[in-house]
Amino acid sequence: MFCHIAADLHVRGDALRGGLAVLLDVDEHTGGFGGARAYLADPAAHRPAGVMIGYPGMDEVVVGGRGLWRATIAVHGASGHSGSSRPTVGAVSRAARLVGLLDAAELPGPEGEFPLPPKLSVTSCHGGQGFSVVPDLCELGIDVRTTPAFDARAAEGLVRAAVAELDVRWPAPRPTAIVPVAAWPPFRLARDEQPAAALLDAAAREGLPVRAKTAGPSNIGNLLAGEGIPATAGFGVRYEGLHGLDERARLADLPGVHAVYRRAVLSLLGAEG
Repeated sequence: MFCHIAADLHVRGDALRGGLAVLLDVDEHTGGFGGARAYLADPAAHRPAGVMIGYPGMDEVVVGGRGLWRATIAVHGASGHSGSSRPTVGAVSRAARLVGLLDAAELPGPEGEFPLPPKLSVTSCHGGQGFSVVPDLCELGIDVRTTPAFDARAAEGLVRAAVAELDVRWPAPRPTAIVPVAAWPPFRLARDEQPAAALLDAAAREGLPVRAKTAGPSNIGNLLAGEGIPATAGFGVRYEGLHGLDERARLADLPGVHAVYRRAVLSLLGAEG
């Protein structure tokens, strides 16, 4: 469970003033972010002007991340007995050919100020049961990490082109079906954009050598970017075994991390002494 520090700031002239909300989201590791979604949907809550997410790691302030486009693909085929003398191209065989087309697809490299390229992964494959039946359905899970130059629309277009090629080259009784599951935009804050600037400056003033980083994995910062809310998505205590059974954090780092966030928040609120 990580602390999502939502700075509820309002611009008046050249100063940032407002209040501070602290959100503890126990739905973070699932990717559902139920706490953050509930906060944003609450009409009584002030809409944040910026968010600082307390993911761990003291060497970097994460100012951006690749987005994502995810889909399930239902690949159909001709069913039959595996011992039949009649040639049968089953769904699993067609799905394997689609995986080959997707793996061979050309993706662009990094462009402009966004330092990471897009990435496509086939993350699941489910089809068939037993040995004697050739299945008529196989489902694939597709995860595409997107960038400003290769967004969700481009990702969907690439996958649909591969599916169209599959259905032309290896026809089946039913066309292949794509069901989009999720799409989050990529995001990246410049060093002088808030709240990144305040957090980077606060870390430097506390004597911590940090660098701005754009992360490969997506995170709640992408969800916030889709809401038009700027966010940093990482600065906190040192850690080991992230997302493992032995995940652990260095609690001795807490005073230093607290000092950085305190300085950054006071700066954003125009109250730093």
